[in-house]
Amino acid sequence: MKLKALVLIGLLALVSACGGTAGGASGDKTVTLYTVDGLEDWYTARFAEFKDQTGITVQAVTAGSGEVASRVEKEKANTQADVLVTLPPFIQRVAAQGLIDTPSVLMNNYLSFIHNPGASPKTWDDLLDPKLKGKIQYSTPGEAGDGTAVLLELQHVFGEQGALDYLGKLEANNAGPSSSTGKLQPKTAKGEILVANGDVQMNLAEIDKSGGFEVFFPADAQGKKSTLALPYYAGLVKNAPHAENAKKLLDFLFSADVQAKAVDAYGLPAKADTPVSGPKADKIKAALRGVEIWQPEWDKVLAKLDADLAAYKKAVGR
Repeated sequence: MKLKALVLIGLLALVSACGGTAGGASGDKTVTLYTVDGLEDWYTARFAEFKDQTGITVQAVTAGSGEVASRVEKEKANTQADVLVTLPPFIQRVAAQGLIDTPSVLMNNYLSFIHNPGASPKTWDDLLDPKLKGKIQYSTPGEAGDGTAVLLELQHVFGEQGALDYLGKLEANNAGPSSSTGKLQPKTAKGEILVANGDVQMNLAEIDKSGGFEVFFPADAQGKKSTLALPYYAGLVKNAPHAENAKKLLDFLFSADVQAKAVDAYGLPAKADTPVSGPKADKIKAALRGVEIWQPEWDKVLAKLDADLAAYKKAVGR
């Protein structure tokens, strides 16, 4: 998917009373955010509040989690982003290269799956049914955080070789690769595909807006359902052109007031002591009821990611 700039609040204004550059101008009231998709509506409301408080306009560039991370890496000699928000293990990859300050969890989230009402899969075995040929699609591991999470979840359920064996069989039903998980939601709602991967925050938010599909967690042969924590991380990009504005944005996003509003987007606050209640919180709890949640060791995931992705491509014939 090509990156596209999503100017959420106002137009970019390069203001400099001294005639300096945008990055160094004391009067520059902008900050550039590179972010994974899924939080667009929540950002719109929060960035309006941020501008009211600080006068700073947020300009956001939105794409798949791997894509925004790759863009920061490619631009390290000419940094354009001030703040990066993306999923693991891509945020850890950028941090390992020294291109971002120590990132912190901005909002908690979890891998999920969705299905069109025209299908009702309940188990991993159900997804191998020949009736679903060409009707399943998941975002590509290594390109999308949610897609990488699919590979990790299958390793958790079946073991490393078992995961590869399963994905090799699933390829018969796969509609093809996708660098964006978000694009799979409307396709599932329209019935172009019947099953896709996603994440709880993004999926519940889309259901709230337009419906068309349901969230589920495939069960193993013993009927056990599980998922992994897949939080949004945020951090200050090294050599950020608008570092002071970026720090103000991060302080704002991690403030108690904004953290309490994570549930507005069907996310959960990063801070465990932040009160969470209301209808949306109840829907999150209902979606995760009876599902085991496990925590990956992301540094270990990153260390073997290249090898895992090479094995994945071989297993599915790419």
